[in-house]
Amino acid sequence: MTDLTTRSRWLALYVLCLGDLMIVLDSSIVNVALPSIQEDLGFSQSALAWVVNAYLLTFGGFLLLSGRLGDLLGNRRVFLGGVVSFTVASVACGLAPSAGLLVVGRAVQGLGGAAVSAVALSLIVGLFADPAERARAMGVFGFVMSGGGAVGVLLGGVLTGLFSWHWIFLVNVPIGVAVWVAARRVLPADEAVARRGRIDLLGAVLVTGALMTSVYAIVDSRWGLLVASAALLAAFVAWESRTAEPLVPLRLFRLRNVAVSQVVGVLWAAAMFAWFFLAALYLQQVLGYGALEVGLAFLPTSAVMAFCSLRVSDRLVMRFGIRPPLVVGLGLAAVSLALFSRAPVGGSFVVDVLPSMLLLGAGAGIAFNPVLLAAMGDVEPHESGLASGVVNTSFMMGGALGLAVLVSLSTARTESLTASGAAPLEALNGGFQIAFAAGAVAAALAAFVGGAFLRPKPMAAPGEAEVAEELNAA
Repeated sequence: MTDLTTRSRWLALYVLCLGDLMIVLDSSIVNVALPSIQEDLGFSQSALAWVVNAYLLTFGGFLLLSGRLGDLLGNRRVFLGGVVSFTVASVACGLAPSAGLLVVGRAVQGLGGAAVSAVALSLIVGLFADPAERARAMGVFGFVMSGGGAVGVLLGGVLTGLFSWHWIFLVNVPIGVAVWVAARRVLPADEAVARRGRIDLLGAVLVTGALMTSVYAIVDSRWGLLVASAALLAAFVAWESRTAEPLVPLRLFRLRNVAVSQVVGVLWAAAMFAWFFLAALYLQQVLGYGALEVGLAFLPTSAVMAFCSLRVSDRLVMRFGIRPPLVVGLGLAAVSLALFSRAPVGGSFVVDVLPSMLLLGAGAGIAFNPVLLAAMGDVEPHESGLASGVVNTSFMMGGALGLAVLVSLSTARTESLTASGAAPLEALNGGFQIAFAAGAVAAALAAFVGGAFLRPKPMAAPGEAEVAEELNAA
């Protein structure tokens, strides 16, 4: 792939990022619109969560299988198929006449999203071999992964406030068509593989079942199912250690940076997913913001995150290596969440919300690039699709787990305060505060793990390798 012109590579990157942004947006774009969806389609309060959960369930469950299909069938082919599936499902969601059809459409969206996300990172790694170019490209892609949640809340609020909830899905249609047309023109053809191998069907069934069961247990608070998920995962590991052509070669997890990056990704995603969800609820339920106001409140986060991802992160990585920017970015995010944990009932946007928004934007914009570079740096090219799926799976599972745990903490704290006689709004805000504090701990722990255990390869050009080696060893 690297024999393409510079212009062609960057065009391909922008198309890949636009496709992945469309996928990432849909994990958060519905949050602000849920009250309108409930009113129009008659969802019960408990069933309403499945507008989000159906997407997370299929998305998380099929990431690893999609990554492996990319390695066997071609990443370009899988990417295009995922875009088509996602776009068609978006039409079904936007026009859904009933609650049941909307949930089914969201599940199909998750399948298409898994295919796109699982191979996009692999395609980018193949496009950019030069360290400086790869760092810049990862900065762009890092903004998509980290900033997509904030942009989703912003866009969801604007579309719902100005038009209707239907447009949070229908807006994907022209984007999906444009991505499909552009991808066919600018993405390089899949390289011919003399021996494509076969799909490990039993391994695929076991790991997909384990992931889907665990996501279902987490998002629907069915904690007993985690035992079943653990049993399926143990069976998967046992099978992968014996089969000749495993779905996930276990030696991948013996690569230090791959393994450590997964831990960092889980902790970081736990904090980020919870922040987007809980911050939107705080603005709506405590400060009384409308959907449009909530969306606009996330604009500072999106702007700062874009600037740091696109203009700052790659320069820091090339100058200082991967670990220092990673630690600083995650540290800023931890401070942001800690500030939000003291936001009062009668909070002011400028004093109690904006500082946290700015710090989180800066921290996420700086940190995601080095996380992705560390995770993909040790992987052989022919397994980059699988590694991309593993990276996305860690973020997905971390986000789902973090959201479930922190929301449970918030609910328990609110119930405790209510039982002790606190006013309803005070009790609700007290629950949000403890959840934000727990998110701060998760981000700080991610910074510690990354700083203490990552041993990434130098990112500098060959003439600067010795300097980068010393910086990374420090």
